[in-house]
Amino acid sequence: MTKHPNKAVVVWLAIGLAGFVAFPWYAIQDTAWYYVLPEIFQGSETANGLVQAFVNDRPWLLSGLVGLVIAACGLLRTAGKAQSTWLLAGGFVGLAGLGITGFTIGAVGWSVRGLNELFGELTVNQFGMGMGAFVVLLSLIVLFSFGLARRGYFKGDLFVASAVMCCSALLALFIAFPVTKALSGAFFDDNGAWSLAALVGRIADERIWTLGCLRGGYQCGVAWNTLFLALATAFGTTVLGTMMALLAERCAGPKLQAPLRVVALLPIITPPFVVGMGLILLFGRAGIVNQFLEYAFGLEPTRWFYGLLGTWLAQLFAFTPIAFMIMRGVVQGLAPSLEEAAQILHADRRQTFFTVTLPLLKPGLANAFLVGFIESIADFGNPIVVGGQYSVLSTDIFFAIVGAQFDQGRAAALAWILTLFALGIFALQRGLLGRQNYTTVSGKGDSGIPMPLPAGLRRTLYSVVYPWLGFTLIVYVFAFIGGFVQTWGRDYTITFAHFKTAFGLEWGDFGLVWAGAAWNSMFTTLKLAGISAPLTAGIGLMIAYLLARTDFRGRNSFEFVALLAFAIPGTVLGVSYILAFNVPPVELTGTGLIIVICFMFRNLPVGVQAGTAAFKQLDKALDEASLMLRATTAQTLFTVILPLLKPALVAALVYSFARAMTTVSAVIFLVTAENELATTYIIGRVGNGDYGVALAYCTVLIVLMSLIIALIQFTVGERKLGRRKGATTAAVVAPA
Repeated sequence: MTKHPNKAVVVWLAIGLAGFVAFPWYAIQDTAWYYVLPEIFQGSETANGLVQAFVNDRPWLLSGLVGLVIAACGLLRTAGKAQSTWLLAGGFVGLAGLGITGFTIGAVGWSVRGLNELFGELTVNQFGMGMGAFVVLLSLIVLFSFGLARRGYFKGDLFVASAVMCCSALLALFIAFPVTKALSGAFFDDNGAWSLAALVGRIADERIWTLGCLRGGYQCGVAWNTLFLALATAFGTTVLGTMMALLAERCAGPKLQAPLRVVALLPIITPPFVVGMGLILLFGRAGIVNQFLEYAFGLEPTRWFYGLLGTWLAQLFAFTPIAFMIMRGVVQGLAPSLEEAAQILHADRRQTFFTVTLPLLKPGLANAFLVGFIESIADFGNPIVVGGQYSVLSTDIFFAIVGAQFDQGRAAALAWILTLFALGIFALQRGLLGRQNYTTVSGKGDSGIPMPLPAGLRRTLYSVVYPWLGFTLIVYVFAFIGGFVQTWGRDYTITFAHFKTAFGLEWGDFGLVWAGAAWNSMFTTLKLAGISAPLTAGIGLMIAYLLARTDFRGRNSFEFVALLAFAIPGTVLGVSYILAFNVPPVELTGTGLIIVICFMFRNLPVGVQAGTAAFKQLDKALDEASLMLRATTAQTLFTVILPLLKPALVAALVYSFARAMTTVSAVIFLVTAENELATTYIIGRVGNGDYGVALAYCTVLIVLMSLIIALIQFTVGERKLGRRKGATTAAVVAPA
């Protein structure tokens, strides 16, 4: 027990009171909350919670203050069950009062304003939640969590209890709530009446489940198309990502490791339609491959590339880097002593790899497969560019929402199918891993040299990975050249005019002028992505820690909701955010904050999966040893565990930042003129036929993100496991 058992309670009570006094209660329109701090004791929009309650006729806000007072009464009791009653009661009263009044008044505010005009007595309308309300709600959630811990839940650990409850609240508000709001549309018929038959009728549509392609028909249903493509993509990305990780960590020499990682990560720092454009320039009807076949063999150009093959290849480019980042951390964490023990027992390198090394990779393989599968079913950009007549659920949902049919019920029904697919693969992953132990990083010393890979496996890696990386470079060379020619396909004159149009600089009367048309979108994208990336990585690794190190009721549901954002297409997630956060109490539409939140929770599952795979390799004895030395759970996490999670941290930071810089579908409905993003600017240029400027912008994005990713890796550093170097060189020259 700590020296001051109630110190944390006092701190959060003070934070809650500060939320009522020191910050504006409601969201401030057209400016940031910190600009109006001098006006928090006046004004209907800028005032703090106390002024809003007592002066501006909003007494329902006092329910939060009452909750804080009730929780404060717990300080009069000894830390334990007696105190927990007051903390639970205070947190519940405050959260229930603010939540119920917030949602009910926010929902009926417009109708009640008509009554106000007639009677002129009550002011029951309110604005969206601001910084003051956020701080108070956060403090009430934490105090309620402390009450659960004092009651004996979460083994009495205040940090774990508050972490679980805060993460649960975030997942409920920003994933479960908007997704549920969007999916509920499947239960309403064309007249707006609730009907279970409406859902059944939409899901049972023959266009979704037909197997006509197996009976000589034109094509199969969209659900089977999506499932087959997702399985093929997940398998391909997992295999390629694992091979790249083994090559980078066990075969490539020190001079080749950095270039190999850069080339392997290129697809993740590129807008998805750039890869599609590069592939079309290679394999499209007028692409170089078709032109060569026509010239050399007289074969007439066709659209053979468009469809399943093109979509699968584009998704391999897009999602293999995710598998590579997940698997690289897992391969790094393998204990050489286990491989050495197998060889001491007279197992050769081939037997050791397939009976010791490969089984220890199962957590990473399962997580990489899961992420690849969910990424594939949720992907929109690649199928829309190179899918041709091969329809998948994500594109059908998009056209159901924005197309001429405008059938939100059908879109919601298709989204239900995606969710069920994700749930099925999630259950399969859990069943395969079970409760087996994959610990390879313990508190004991392990300075062995990793085993050189078998000669046959090395040859396989060389023959697959290097051609794939070379193919990747070819695609990007085409995309890179496109920004330096006047007009692709007609005029190949070298020019820098496209870069000048987008990123021109001029000297004016007051100094340097950012004259290029793309600067505003670039700065906005960098700002929003820079804010979201560390938050995404931090929350993702925290959730991974809770899943790997704690056991609590609802844990499986907690994990599934954390992964649910990947199962929902970006277009549906964006629309659901508009539907959920367009009115008080959480009114975010039109702000940069809603884009940041969308970035965070759209990319959260990668951080969770990378962290989960890494945690499975860390011996719990490390945590226990730290706790026995009287360190708190928070101190153990940040000083002992986090340094061992550097590969997972790099993966989460790099992926979340890159995806925030290049995402399209999730934010296409959320951007505004004030918050234009790089990808929406590029899409606008492509729509106008200005491919040169679009490709020039993409080139700048690739270079800029490469530098930022290198900075992230340099800042985070490498994980130190006390193992000797030289294995990669040995792997190249050692005999089989």
